[in-house]
This record gives sequence, C-alpha cells and structure tokens, in this order.
Amino acid sequence: MVLSYDPSGSVLGQIYITGDGADKIYRSIEDAIHDERLPPGTALPSVRHLATQLGVNKNTVAAAYRRLRRAGLVSGEGRRGTLVLAQPSMAKPTRLDLPSGLVNLMDGNPDPHLLPPLGPALRAIETRPQLYGHSRNLPDLLAWAAADFAAEGVPADHLAVTAGALDGIERLYRVGVRPGDRVAVEDPGYEGILGLTRALGLVPVPVGVDDDSARPDELTAAVRGGAKAFVFSSRAQNPTGAAVTPERAAVLAERLAEAPGVLAIDDDHGALVAGAPYRPIHVRDGGRWAIVRSLSKALGPDFRLALVAGDPETIARLELRQALGMRWQSHLLQRLAHLLLVSPEGRDAIATAAAVYARRRTALLATLAERGIRAMGRSGLNLWVPVTEESAVVQALAQRGWAVRSGDAYRLRAGPGIRVTLSGLTEGTIPRFADDLAAVLNPTKAGNLAG
Repeated sequence: MVLSYDPSGSVLGQIYITGDGADKIYRSIEDAIHDERLPPGTALPSVRHLATQLGVNKNTVAAAYRRLRRAGLVSGEGRRGTLVLAQPSMAKPTRLDLPSGLVNLMDGNPDPHLLPPLGPALRAIETRPQLYGHSRNLPDLLAWAAADFAAEGVPADHLAVTAGALDGIERLYRVGVRPGDRVAVEDPGYEGILGLTRALGLVPVPVGVDDDSARPDELTAAVRGGAKAFVFSSRAQNPTGAAVTPERAAVLAERLAEAPGVLAIDDDHGALVAGAPYRPIHVRDGGRWAIVRSLSKALGPDFRLALVAGDPETIARLELRQALGMRWQSHLLQRLAHLLLVSPEGRDAIATAAAVYARRRTALLATLAERGIRAMGRSGLNLWVPVTEESAVVQALAQRGWAVRSGDAYRLRAGPGIRVTLSGLTEGTIPRFADDLAAVLNPTKAGNLAG
C-alpha cells in the first residue's frame, strides 16, 4: 500500500501497488488507472519511494514507469513527478447511439443530402481488374491531387493514397516517431487522434486552440519539451471549427522552421467543404511534413480515401509501410472518387455543400451571439460552445429534443464545452436550437425574457 498525491503534493488517499518485478508493477498501476483508482492528474510515488515500499531495486520501478510512459498512461512532468494521463476508451470503437426523437447534432457526419449522387458515377466507372504488380495508385487521381495541392502552394511531387485520414496518420506515426515519443496535439482536439496517439504508445502533449488554430507559444513549449511530431488541422478543426489566419500561419511557420526535426502532420479532413482557404504552415525545404486530405466529408465517409502529400522521405516511408500490409487502396474506389471529383455533377454537389455549410455556420454563430452565447466555428462542420457543466448541458438539450456531444472526449487540459455538428441543422431550425441552448445555459435570463 502506498499513498497517492495530486500535483500540488496533497495526499489523495491510499492505493495498492504490488509487484516484485517491472512487469507486475506495471500491470498493477495499469489496472489502477483503468479502474479509476488512479484518476487523471494523480502523481505517482517517486521511483525511490515506491521502490522502498515494495522492497525492490529502484531500477525495477523506473523500468515500469518507462513502460507506462510508452503506453501513454502517464507522463513525466519534471518536478511535478509522474502524472496519470486522461485515458480514452480504447476497448472498442466509439458508438454514438442517438436516442429516438432527437435531432442529430452529435455524430460529425456530413449531411447525406449534400453528398454527390453515386448512381451516374457507378454506371460510368471503368471495371477492368486491378492485379498484383500494377500501379499502386490511380494516375488520374494522383494527377488531380497534384493539381489541387499545387494550386494552394503545396509541393505535390510525392503523393500517397491511404484508407482515410486516420489510416494515413497512423502510418505516418509508425514511420515517423517511436513508442514513448511525445507528440504535440491540439487541445481540444479530435478524439480519434488522441486515442490513436495513446494506442501506439505515444505521449500526447496538449497545445491549446483558439479561433485562429494552434497557439504558437504552446506549440513552442511542446517542441522544447521534446515533442517529436505535431498533429493539427489548419482548417475545419475538430471539434472547434478553428481555421488558421494568414497572420497565425506566418507565426506557426516560423515556430516550426525552428524545429526541422519535428514531423508536422496537417489533418486536412474537411478539405473541399471546409469553407476556408488552405494555408500551408509547415511545408518547408528540409523539413518533415505531411498533409493528409480526406475525401470523407466531401464524398462520404464510406469512401475511406485520403490523399497524402509530404516531403520525399516521409512519403517513401509511408508507401513502404503500406506495401508491407494492405499494399494499395481499391482502384474501384479511386476511380469512383476521381469521377466524382472531376464530373460536373460531382463538382456542383461539392460546391453546393460547402456553400450550405457556410450559411448554416454563419447563421448559427450569429444567432447564438444575439443570445449572448460565444461559440467557436470559423470553418468545417462543427462548432464548439464553452460551457460550465458538459453532462448537464447535454442532458438538458436532450430533454428539449437535441443530441450534441459532450466535450470530455476531446479535451486534455482545455476547459469544458459541447460540440455541435452543423449537418443536422437547417436555417429554419437554427433559431429554435439557439433559443433552447440559451435557456439551458442561462435559465434565469430566458425565464425573464419569456415573462
């Protein structure tokens, strides 16, 4: 039995850590973390203290602590000690069950009515078989991607195709960093990135986000603290909808240029329907960088396709890693995606979707502001509303007919909030949602206005 402490040194209580070897000590602490007997922010005993308590060599405890850091369960915080990190659920994929009768503003999906029609493209698709030894990627799709990247100032001589954004980022992790490395991530940031980072034994280091994207000083602190990679979204940031401005892009570019060894990964998942121009902040000679451009929001999540541009070495390593596993993405999907991207019907549908999302976003932000509610959402399909009590707001909105996401899955150190997905709203339902949210956040004021 040992004592547990919070970072200030106050005793939290007694816990049981057992074991006479590094593996047993690791398992004992791992179980305590997953059972929430060691909540996030708890400081573990010092190596020397725990070694004395257990009657083992301090090197044995140090080995267990190193393994905990590699697993993303704890982080070494210098004088603050070894702290337990918040843990996402990794036992099974997150499933969002929508209660009956609620308007769905929670799942992050695009509006299915705004996706390009598949029928004409399916009837026109070329069906010749793709065999072993053929080109890994469809040349026509690569040519389209190269032109799209080049139009935004991104070198596109080196491209890859992956099974969506997370697949691309996982492969970049595997070839760019090692288990136990620290990775700078946005806070609040996409839960999929946070879960993937920890699942691969990496340690997430939070970088705060405002309307203009990542905060430069926090990025600099993360890099100086040893971060080997930085994963961010320069537009359509999930969950906040942040988008980098020209001024912020220039500052972030300077900060990244000072750290050429850091692998910078832009998760450009919103891409064609983001409603904000793309501003490359990490594309630099001699640097390690990649842009992962998913087609899920524009063409539909079931496409499982992302186009990846990057520096020559990073793309070569990614493709080598891919060749050792799944080898290539289905050419049928690549052909279908290309047809939708270049056909008049597909281009019109994508342009219409981007315009509709922009109108909904602008209308919702303005309507909330009229009711005294400050929200983030400069681009993309989601808005972030800071709140005091996430679960209480989520439940109160559900009682009024709205399903939104609690922000706890997206946060490391950021304050609480809720995520609202635009695709479930229309310009006609926005005022009612804003009224209900205002009533939930400030029931006294809402009651006075009603009276």
